[in-house]
This record gives sequence, structure tokens and C-alpha cells, in this order.
Amino acid sequence: MTERGELFQAWLRAALGGELPSLSAASADASFRRYWRVRQGADTVIAVDAPPQTEDSAAFVRLARAFADIGLNVPRIIAEDVAQGFLLVADLGDRHYLDHLTDANADRLYGDAIGALIALQAAGPQTDLPAYDEPFLRRELRIFDEWLLDGLLGLPHEAQDRPMLELTYDLLVQSALAQPKVCVHRDFHSRNLMLTERANPGILDFQDAVLGPVTYDLVSLLRDCYIDWPDERVQSWIDAYLDSALQCGILRDEHIPAFVGWFDLMGVQRHLKAAGIFARLALRDGRRNYLQYLPRTLGYVRAVGTKQPALAPLASIIDERVLPGVAAHLA
Repeated sequence: MTERGELFQAWLRAALGGELPSLSAASADASFRRYWRVRQGADTVIAVDAPPQTEDSAAFVRLARAFADIGLNVPRIIAEDVAQGFLLVADLGDRHYLDHLTDANADRLYGDAIGALIALQAAGPQTDLPAYDEPFLRRELRIFDEWLLDGLLGLPHEAQDRPMLELTYDLLVQSALAQPKVCVHRDFHSRNLMLTERANPGILDFQDAVLGPVTYDLVSLLRDCYIDWPDERVQSWIDAYLDSALQCGILRDEHIPAFVGWFDLMGVQRHLKAAGIFARLALRDGRRNYLQYLPRTLGYVRAVGTKQPALAPLASIIDERVLPGVAAHLA
């Protein structure tokens, strides 16, 4: 066992009143955090090992309490040592939305998720959050350049491509900045939503929340990198969201004509970033299983390019050069 592992077990024994914990892996996400299920008689809790060099446990604790205060179903903090990055939290179970969504239950489960998102946007914290501002948005787009185009695919930067990409990025950033600002979870999708018997859904992985564009979490949910739905069904869920957002004052009537355009362009920004992150996980961390999600993620970008003429050149590059390169890595 590593020195950190010994420290973690010692901390857990103290947090559990001297018991020697019996641990089983609960999950491992795309970060450096690790989760362990700790059995206490008939009950379980979750122990979190979040190295402080890379993970912000203080933000997780602060936001968990703030989100619980507005009625969201998030893990209750049982014990904490944010300096070491050790947490003990309530267990929301092991039923991820991704593993349980079906055609039959999707309207109900997405309805619950949209209800939680409305609560987050209407009443969630807006102070002490990082701003999802222009430098932040552009840093995320560079992940696509660095890790997918350059790193994974080694695509040459032809002279005409760079100006086109920069103009595209300008369009995406301007659209994001034009939107009303709300508390943004940043990873509000089927792998971070838990199917729960009470107050569905349980919500995980919110420590990177920011103050940013109103469409970001909705597009994360409805244009999910891990599962996709027919456009007609997605539009029905967007319409349900809009009804609630107008009633709660998150949006005003004058926002509605621009909303679908905002949604589509926000999705392109998010999916370019996500594609870069999947490539980074494969190259830097040896987690090549994430490459399987690239065709769906990039397919969303290509689809928007068929509706938005300004994005047609980007869609062409993805169709003609990026997706064939990805296919070669998946073969």
C-alpha cells in the first residue's frame, strides 16, 4: 500500500470511530479522484480520496451544502479533511442514469433532471463561483486543438484551417457570453446523475461549478456524450425546460428566439472540449476506452454544421479528416 493509501485508511478509521474499514471500489471518474464504498452493517457510505494537488475538495464541500440547502439531492458530508483531500459522504447508490435510461422511462427521468436543473439555475449560488468568461472558454477550446487535432491525430494545420478555426471559436465564445448567467454544474449528464428512490436524481461531480451560460448544463444533459436521443425527443425536453425557465424567471420572453441557436453553439463548444478531453485521457492517462465516445461527440458538431452555415467549414474538416482519423484509432 502507498503512503497515501495508509494515510487514507488511518483517517477513515478515525472518521468511523476506530473501525477498520472494509472498502470496495465504487467508481473512478475522469479525474484523479477515487471513490470507495464502505460497509457499515446494513448501510454504506462513500469514502473519497481526492489528491489536493489536482482536486478541490473544499469546493465540493461548499457546493454540496449550498445545493442541499436548495433541495437538490447531493451527497451529505459526513466527515472531511480538505487539506488532505479525504471525504466521507452519504451513498447515493450505484444506479447511474446511463445504465437505466430506456425509451419507456426517459421522459420521466429527464423530467426529474430538468426539474433539478431548474432549481439549480433559479436558486443556486452565484457568488464565490469562477466566471465562465472568455479566457476560460478559449482555454477549453484549445484542449481540442492540442489533444485531439495535434496529439491524437497529428493533423497538419493547413494554412486555410487556422483562420477558419479562430473565426469559429470567436462565434462560439460570443454566443456563450451573450447568454443569461446562472450557476453551471459543468458535467450535468447521465454518468453524474443517479437514479434514486427519493428526490430523484442524485447529483454528483459538481465541484467545478461556475457562473456561466444558461444553456450549458441543458446541452450537457440532452446532447450527452454517452447516450443520444432522436432530435424530436430532445426538442420536446427543450420545450419543457423553456416552460419552466420562463415561469421561474431564469429566462424572459425576449430570450426565446435566440435560445435554440445558443443551445446548438454551446453544444459545439462543449463537444469540442469533450473530444479533446477524451483524447487527453487516452494519451496522457492511458484510458483509451474514452475514445469510443468520440464519434458521437463529434457527430453532434457535424450535425450542427448542417444547420448553421457559419459552422459548415468546421463540420467538413470533422467529416473529412477528423472522424476518419478517429476511426483508425478505434479499428
